[in-house]
Amino acid sequence: MIKAKGYAAQDSKTDLAPWNFERREVGAHDVQIEILFCGVCHSDLHQIRNDWFPGIFPMVPGHEIVGRIIKAGDHVKKLKVGDMAGVGCLVDSCMECSSCNEGLEQYCENGNVVTYNGKGKDGQPTYGGYSNTIVVREEFALKVSEKLDPAGAAPLLCAGITTYSPLRHWKVGKGHKLAVLGLGGLGHMGVKFGVAFGAEVTVISTSPSKEAEARKLGAHNFIVSTDPAQIKKAKNSFDFILDTVSAQHDMNMYLSLLRTNGVMMCVGVPSEAYSIRPFSVIGNRRSVAGSNIGGIPETQEMLDFCAEHNILADIEIIDIKDITKSYERMLKGDVRYRFVIDMATL
Repeated sequence: MIKAKGYAAQDSKTDLAPWNFERREVGAHDVQIEILFCGVCHSDLHQIRNDWFPGIFPMVPGHEIVGRIIKAGDHVKKLKVGDMAGVGCLVDSCMECSSCNEGLEQYCENGNVVTYNGKGKDGQPTYGGYSNTIVVREEFALKVSEKLDPAGAAPLLCAGITTYSPLRHWKVGKGHKLAVLGLGGLGHMGVKFGVAFGAEVTVISTSPSKEAEARKLGAHNFIVSTDPAQIKKAKNSFDFILDTVSAQHDMNMYLSLLRTNGVMMCVGVPSEAYSIRPFSVIGNRRSVAGSNIGGIPETQEMLDFCAEHNILADIEIIDIKDITKSYERMLKGDVRYRFVIDMATL
């Protein structure tokens, strides 16, 4: 076994703290990555607090991982020692079902293996990127271009692909009016991709102070959601809304902003169920759809697109000892727009 160290929550009531553990040995189809940077996702906090479902403890969070390959199995073909590589939300799947065969491992019909707070095919818990190293099948390691700053690239493995995938699936682009609901870790990436794809992008936020930031990111318009006059003016105006909000919000009000045949793409994960009135969708044949990260081929496509167009997350680099304070700041919206842990501080 490979000795590893990281930060773990021992249960849902305690803060993260240093923890030593073991990774599996590098198999014939595995790569071992020395982790350089790991993004801090809001879902990390949800999972260590059991907000969605009971967790597996001790829990080492982190699924926005970038580092260097330091060892490769004998049968590894697409990557080599020294390559910059990334690991996102998945580390395995059945690789046989119809979804996996279509490159949609995130929807694996036999159950995929998540990077942390899950169990591998060997029945052992998975541990994430708040650690110094990780071992993963080469099929689930992504090539990260040397053109990309590794710290800014780390959040692309979750925040990036989570917003890229629905925009690509619904073919959002030139001639479309896209609203991005919420300007946080997900929302700021949605703005960047929407603009890069050629859409007219509007940010909708509860915070008037974020208008300057939204426009700096490339947004063409800005709406304050707490201003009834602005909401009224925007009714029936958008082809798509990318809903990135993970707190409770009035879905019916936002659905009224969609044109006939408009689509609300939901990527935020509130801890409570949505409340949608039937006529909010029936009246104008509007659709509410969900999207869950992306498959491995699409994630690689996204990373290559980002390298070509120089797209990175806007980040604040932190020491791992400050992770609890960073969670507190994240809950207050006090981050622009993603914390990234420098694993050299471990």
